Amino acid sequence: MRVHVADHPLITHKLSVLRDERTPSPVFRQLTEELVTLLAYEATRNVRVTPVEITTPIKKTMGVKISEPRPIVVPILRAGLGMLEGMVKLLPTAEVGFLGMVRDEQTFEPTTYAERLPADLSDRQCFAIDPMLATGGSLAAAIQFFFDRGADDVTAICLLGTPEGVETIERLVGDRNVTLVLGALDEGLDENRFIVPGLGDAGDRLYGTV
Repeated sequence: MRVHVADHPLITHKLSVLRDERTPSPVFRQLTEELVTLLAYEATRNVRVTPVEITTPIKKTMGVKISEPRPIVVPILRAGLGMLEGMVKLLPTAEVGFLGMVRDEQTFEPTTYAERLPADLSDRQCFAIDPMLATGGSLAAAIQFFFDRGADDVTAICLLGTPEGVETIERLVGDRNVTLVLGALDEGLDENRFIVPGLGDAGDRLYGTV
């Protein structure tokens, strides 16, 4: 598994505003979209392309296009929806699937309650988007879901992650083709399994339900 933690002043600046408890939901949503687009540049570094001949106003030349089957972007509901627009702005030809997962607050175990994905993900590059990698349980379950359907190349994009969450994903995936792209790697989890310093509940802050 490959782990990339973004090291860019624009990303750090935008994350600092996201973390601030005074940041209102409309600003939080806008910054989330901008952050995802920045992170997506790194996440799509190895997107598969196919050579194609094009004609410029001057002459014929070779370029590339996104390969078939097209990549699929999968937000993990509900908070992942806030990242979708920023991702498809950069990768507009991608297909979009949905995976609904909820964490039991007593056991912290994830449960899948909804999915809208192709039955066969063979040869597909899957991009999972979820703001927070806390314990890693939900994202690990999502990645396993993709592999169970035949995927062989999964990239996960999270605004924040923890060492505990990264370790959970590493234990699951082993040497399989998985890339984890994070805006920042935080200190860890508190006794309630919240990210420290974190930014609170991303879903609540995105949709104004605090």
